[in-house]
Amino acid sequence: MNKILVIICVSFAIFSCSKTEPAKSILINSKWKFSKEGNDTLYKATVPGVIHTDLLANHLIEDPFLETNEQKLQWIENENWNYKTTVNLTREQLSQENIEIEFEGLDTYATVFLNGENIIDAINMFRTWKVDIKKIAKTGGNQLEVHFTSPLKYNSEKVKNHPYKLPSGNETVDVKVSSFTRKAAYQFGWDFGPRFVTSGIWKNVKINTWNTARITNIAVQTDSISTEKAYLTTVIEVEGTESNDLELQINLRDKNEKNINSIISIKNIKGVQKIQQKAEIDLPNLWWPNGMGKPNLYEFSVQLKKGNELLDSKTDEFGIRTVELIQEKDAIGTSFYFKINGKPLFIKGANYIPQDIFLPRVTDRDYKNIIGKVVKLNMNMLRVWGGGIYEKDIFYELCDKNGILIWQDFMFAGSLYPNDSEFLKNIEQEVKDNVNRLKKHPSIALWCGNNEIEVAWKNWGWQKQYGYSKKDSLALWDSYINLFHKIIPKTLKETDSKANYVSTSPMSNWGTSENFNHSSMHYWGVWHGKEPFKNYKKNVGRFMVEYGFQSFPSMKTIKKFASDSSFSIQSETMKNRQKSYIGNGLIIEHINRWYDKPSSFEDFVIKSQKTQTIALQTAIQSHRLQSPHCMGTLFWQLNDCWPGPSWSILDYYGQEKDAFNTVKENFKPIIAVLNYEKNEIEIISDLVSNFKGKIQISLVEKQSSKIISEQTFFVNSSSRTKLKLPKIEVLNSETFELKIVLKDSANYVVFTDVLRIIQ
Repeated sequence: MNKILVIICVSFAIFSCSKTEPAKSILINSKWKFSKEGNDTLYKATVPGVIHTDLLANHLIEDPFLETNEQKLQWIENENWNYKTTVNLTREQLSQENIEIEFEGLDTYATVFLNGENIIDAINMFRTWKVDIKKIAKTGGNQLEVHFTSPLKYNSEKVKNHPYKLPSGNETVDVKVSSFTRKAAYQFGWDFGPRFVTSGIWKNVKINTWNTARITNIAVQTDSISTEKAYLTTVIEVEGTESNDLELQINLRDKNEKNINSIISIKNIKGVQKIQQKAEIDLPNLWWPNGMGKPNLYEFSVQLKKGNELLDSKTDEFGIRTVELIQEKDAIGTSFYFKINGKPLFIKGANYIPQDIFLPRVTDRDYKNIIGKVVKLNMNMLRVWGGGIYEKDIFYELCDKNGILIWQDFMFAGSLYPNDSEFLKNIEQEVKDNVNRLKKHPSIALWCGNNEIEVAWKNWGWQKQYGYSKKDSLALWDSYINLFHKIIPKTLKETDSKANYVSTSPMSNWGTSENFNHSSMHYWGVWHGKEPFKNYKKNVGRFMVEYGFQSFPSMKTIKKFASDSSFSIQSETMKNRQKSYIGNGLIIEHINRWYDKPSSFEDFVIKSQKTQTIALQTAIQSHRLQSPHCMGTLFWQLNDCWPGPSWSILDYYGQEKDAFNTVKENFKPIIAVLNYEKNEIEIISDLVSNFKGKIQISLVEKQSSKIISEQTFFVNSSSRTKLKLPKIEVLNSETFELKIVLKDSANYVVFTDVLRIIQ
């Protein structure tokens, strides 16, 4: 039987109020219209939405994804856009003590007017903006307007007047403003997607009313776990305006429907205050990542009351678990691995990017579909990459429910940033907003300061490229240290004391062999270094955060954005679609190493996916073979933000590429890997108990599916078992396949794959 012991001592001030209706929120997403600045013509707008999707819905532009339309639509980013609606408020609503408007997300530079009065000046896509409007609002119709300024117009003078030219991600335009703009960096162009610099009301708009006090946030976090007990901290944030005796009624319910209740008396509060409550649970049902156990969740609800009257209530879920990032000197070099509930875990997963270049188009169904695919792939972690966004709540909720750990980057990638006080204050609030929102999720395993900035500074030659003097370099590096080693980790710790943090990824560069013994690694020797696939086998770091190889999406997907006349990698459409500086040439080079020359564009597409499959299989198997030296593998990338060639295994429409199945098989708890040089098959198992079964190895002629030869071996395997094989001759991979099937003692297939000889 579960028990909970509550220990609490709280006092704070609350003023009395004659109105005690519960706190309410209403959406005001309907009946919006938009216009271009300088043009009075109004068109219907969708909220949440962005200007590109609104222009498309009103037939004012062609589909941005068709052919080379990306190039034709760059004018949109240079314009200012205005949105407006009428908000009808009742006398009852206006009688509430507090009435505020809340924009969950404004993209990005927006001035908000209510009844002609300026109420918000938004400067950050990643923040929530809200303000009390009781003194401005009136009964009946209220005119609400949002004026968006182009990020290019807003920041062009800042770029010109800044003392240093700052590297800005993958921007290829002359005036690069993304470093100055707190906006999703990938929308300025990256090597997997288009440049569409959006503006718009990209999240919900709400009117919130409340009296006396309200609950602003709740979270339950795990302090520690012993053999039979979990020690927790409950954090409840309450905002109050009046002095009254109130109480918080707290209810915890486990999966056995057992209710554990407690009551906290509150005396005095004004403003927002945090109440921390200690609790203990006997025999807890722990939250485990996918493959380690069930991701058990508890229900947690809080009611805020004044006497018998309900002021506010919130209900959420939480998981009981501990996550430790272990970075220690060892016999190899410097470790980098995760312990979940005290147990080391080999991480299997991928890098996740936003699912659309136009973010509001991503539906709840899309999130459910992609996390379903992640579970199907036998993954236990996703990295939310720092060039995208802090994802919507549903993304993390689904990861909680399915046992998918999250490596969460802060939104900084491949750039240097300003260091003025206004910019840094903006960042500090961005960190608070997003950490406060996400800290309740058991899936959050790590916060990372940025993507590839430190490795870029030390290895990419920025100093020479941008003409920095020694004095310039010292100043820029001091700015970097201040942001990622001081401001962000300090703010993170203040907001979530349990959070794990690293300043950057990777922490080691792939340029030298010694670095593969230390910490996290992005290995791009295969691709940017133009190395052969066999180098995946010898270049294995302690934790592989990025690596990968491109392929094209299927012809079914290509036909959605290109006509038959564009079915050539030399067509203008395909040249524009390929965003990597070495993309198509490198794909062709590796196809020719493994297969006959493509006979058509369609054959090229098919073989590009087959070639990507070989790359990912070689890399993943090498990483698993070299555990515990390597304790994690996150390939680049899971998904796409538009239809085109990229490193993904799921295209924009969710179509599975050939590599999808190979990743799924090689992320299974037990796999078999061919070591051609030693004539061995090694069985690698994440299973707690020994595996008993058999392994069948077949030489198959592809065209006829005829089995040329077949051998069966019986297996009684612990975590690692090697089986000696007869000499395997090098086979023409265009003609033959070496197939493997691993079956358990009940003759159930637990792993199947094509073994490829990598030389």
